[in-house]
Amino acid sequence: MRPGTASSVVFLNTASLSIIVKEGKLGEPERLSKFVRLLRPDITDTRLLVLFELKPDDEESRREGREQVERYLAALNEAVKPDKKLVGGIGFEGSLFLEFENGGALWKLSWRTPEPGVTLYRWSYRRKKPNASWKERAAQKEEELPREEVAQRGESAGRLRRI
Repeated sequence: MRPGTASSVVFLNTASLSIIVKEGKLGEPERLSKFVRLLRPDITDTRLLVLFELKPDDEESRREGREQVERYLAALNEAVKPDKKLVGGIGFEGSLFLEFENGGALWKLSWRTPEPGVTLYRWSYRRKKPNASWKERAAQKEEELPREEVAQRGESAGRLRRI
């Protein structure tokens, strides 16, 4: 489902809880405290009434994501109508391949939702193999990226989304 279509209204992390409640027609944004109004979950679908927080795939980030999801849901569900209560989303998983560095390496971004509302992502790559087809490169053994490089690749992918 595409954001903004009649079948789904999705807010990304640029929208605050106040905007989500108001524009998602969930309830009364003024019921949110001044501080809570400014919080921004990563993905909120106001038709399906689910929320997701995206984090790198490690235990510390998973714990942080769980805490954020609990905080967002508690705040939102205080301000929404009884029939509009939100929950942590489930079943969000997949992967995609991207080429960076002018075809130098084939990067894979994969994500999974091991617990409601917490979606963990992981970057891996396949080294450049001269004259290999894209399919052969995709079948190569993947290598993990250091955490610093994961953050850098996430920023690069985020810029691609806005183009």
